[in-house]
Amino acid sequence: RPSFEKLQTSDVPLPVLLYSQTSFKQKMKSVKRLAEAAEDADLYHEFNATLEFDYYNSMLINSVDKDGNAIELGGEFPLEENEHFNKLQVNTLQSDIQVPTNVYNKDPGILNGVYMSEALNDVFMDNFQKDPTLTWQYFGSATGFFRLYPGIAWTPDENGVVTFDCRNRNWYIQAATSPKDIIIVVDVSGSMKGLRLTIAKHTINTILDTLGENDFVNVIAYSDYVQYVEPCFKGTLVQADLDNREHFKLLVEELQVKGEGKVKKAMKESFKILNEAASLGQGSLCNQAIMLITDGAMEDYEEVFQEFNWPERRVRVFTYLIGREVTFADTVKWIACNNKGYYTHVSTLADVQENVMEYLHVLSRPMVINHDHDIIWTEAYMDSALFNTQAQSLLLMTSVAMPVFSKKKETLSHGILLGVVGTDVPLRELMRLAPRYKLGVHGYAFLNTNNGYILAHPDLRPLYKEGKKLKPKPNYNSVDLAEVEWEDTDETLRTAMVKGETGTLSLDVRATVEKGRRVMFLKNDYFYTTINETPFSLGMVLTRGHGEYIFIGNVSVREGLNDLMQPDVSIANEWTYCETDIDPHHRKLTQLQAVFRYLTGKEPDLECDEELLRQTLFDAVVTAPMEAYWTALMLNPSGMDEGVETAFLGTRSGLMRVTRYVGIEKRVAKKFLSPSDKENIFTMDHFPVWYRRAAEYPAGKFLYYIPKEDTRGRDYFLSAPPHTVVIRINSCPVCDCRDYFLSAPTQIQSPWQPPCLATASSDRQRAPLSRRCPEWHPIPYVVHYFCPGFTESHRE
Repeated sequence: RPSFEKLQTSDVPLPVLLYSQTSFKQKMKSVKRLAEAAEDADLYHEFNATLEFDYYNSMLINSVDKDGNAIELGGEFPLEENEHFNKLQVNTLQSDIQVPTNVYNKDPGILNGVYMSEALNDVFMDNFQKDPTLTWQYFGSATGFFRLYPGIAWTPDENGVVTFDCRNRNWYIQAATSPKDIIIVVDVSGSMKGLRLTIAKHTINTILDTLGENDFVNVIAYSDYVQYVEPCFKGTLVQADLDNREHFKLLVEELQVKGEGKVKKAMKESFKILNEAASLGQGSLCNQAIMLITDGAMEDYEEVFQEFNWPERRVRVFTYLIGREVTFADTVKWIACNNKGYYTHVSTLADVQENVMEYLHVLSRPMVINHDHDIIWTEAYMDSALFNTQAQSLLLMTSVAMPVFSKKKETLSHGILLGVVGTDVPLRELMRLAPRYKLGVHGYAFLNTNNGYILAHPDLRPLYKEGKKLKPKPNYNSVDLAEVEWEDTDETLRTAMVKGETGTLSLDVRATVEKGRRVMFLKNDYFYTTINETPFSLGMVLTRGHGEYIFIGNVSVREGLNDLMQPDVSIANEWTYCETDIDPHHRKLTQLQAVFRYLTGKEPDLECDEELLRQTLFDAVVTAPMEAYWTALMLNPSGMDEGVETAFLGTRSGLMRVTRYVGIEKRVAKKFLSPSDKENIFTMDHFPVWYRRAAEYPAGKFLYYIPKEDTRGRDYFLSAPPHTVVIRINSCPVCDCRDYFLSAPTQIQSPWQPPCLATASSDRQRAPLSRRCPEWHPIPYVVHYFCPGFTESHRE
């Protein structure tokens, strides 16, 4: 018999947590296998300065010369569209190589590295076979080339230039170095005017780009006196998150030159900040460095180092000599070399990028010598390929990466970093592990970092529209948990999750729908816990009231499939009824196709959610009379009022029934309930807005829902053009109620009468039950009519 089950706060999160931890561990194992394979390949490779080796250059593959012959480093490289990789053209049997435009693609160092890393091809494919949820896997070499699996054709910009350099990417920098405290000291004396100041500013910005959320920074300018570019940050270190980095860049652009350069005071101030942070246990508690950017140093600065840094030399000093003059080269070089740093001469803007990156190799040496294979997880970043294909809250990605060291005995003490291996982890894959139907109408899952920043949350909106294009918002990946869970006024939830604690919390919240136009008052139960071996925490929310109980019913597979495969039925394609991403042969199947093939025995190896399938089949049978009811209204000239375009129904299992009374050419709301209408369909991170609102509306009463875009400039909602009328149906347990109302005589009633109380036309009529319907329970069936020509008579 059917039954009701009450969802407990821990019923959903614990299984999801286990799946999440397993998924993360699989990604880390894949990266470890890549690192081991790369180090072994280098160990047995002898460098050959005259090596000649043709490889697949992603810029040149499948290119031919004027005679139709494959060009050098090109060659035939089969590509085909792949659903798993966002329908991009890829080669899952081979990786290929990307080389930045400013790096010679046949340099001996490049050729030897590419030849050595050919050994990774088999590991890439083996990883993908073991974990089909993997996306891009890669090896970024310290020499500049980037090996990517699966192979793709790399597209240059409009000038034919490829500026992508793997060594500048966040995953490379974080894996190659440890967390660090950085003080950037820039000379703004009179001699730094013109091009020198421009180069200095670009150098500062490039250094800032190499920092991440686990680093701390400040920027000091000096001439006759010391000035903090941000006075509010005087005497301290601030986290190098995106907000602060961008803020520093804006302030650096405003720097002006004047006076005489006196570096001594600036260096003293820098050492004081770093020493105080270390003594108080603040900052990164790891590497510390000063970046001195100047066109020359004339003062007696040696006593500063004797007072603050010698003999331990705990703080490294890196120096950047700006301009073509080399008068002070020996002096600036001495500063770096006597403080375990590195000296570079930056004479043009083109020199900045390559020279700034040198400090990373110096900071990585202790890790390399000690063979500290630390796995890192990056801050969130945007996958631009998904801008128009996924809910905004699921666009972000993270990367897991690991450094690759030389294990050769003759170079072991030198600390040679070969590069970094890694893989991308789309956060939407992790959110798929939280079953939408169990979370209920208002429930949701979210992820955040140990810095308190959101990785995935239904209220995260990282894009904005500029014209017809979607673009990332500034600071899109540094939205704090407190900004979306703003009812947590004491930050109890945020503090616990940042600390990696496990627990529960209940909050009275005001949830917004319709893009903030309406508010619902809810009682939410929060469950939160850390994900082992990652800097992430998982949170889940269940709302009390509607959705707190889940209805379990039984129907035969044959009966359920018959109703499920009707043309008016669809299911949520973003939900996982069956896992179609494991076997490549299943990736082109829709969820409905996968369900059908699994239940008919054509694809018995598909992994499917049996509980969700059971609910879906049950809902298909229970709601089947609606199709006959709506069709009868359509056929009866007096049955449907003029102006009604669409009737539709939704259930908790993600099933929808839609009947169109008007053809697409005459339909006012052409986008409504289409795959692009994310607000009004079941998606991975939310129920439709009409469903959510109806669920909190008084039982049996009409709800008038007017899309925001249709109400601009209108004062009276009844005069708005397209809108939706929503009816929430309350009934007794559906198995009994279905028999009850199907037994009624065939008759057409008013289109506004709640269908479970109305009569219906069906060829599967049954005898009336002798017993009365038992106690009434709210169940998540919602029926809607979409009416472009709403009038006062309709409301009556």
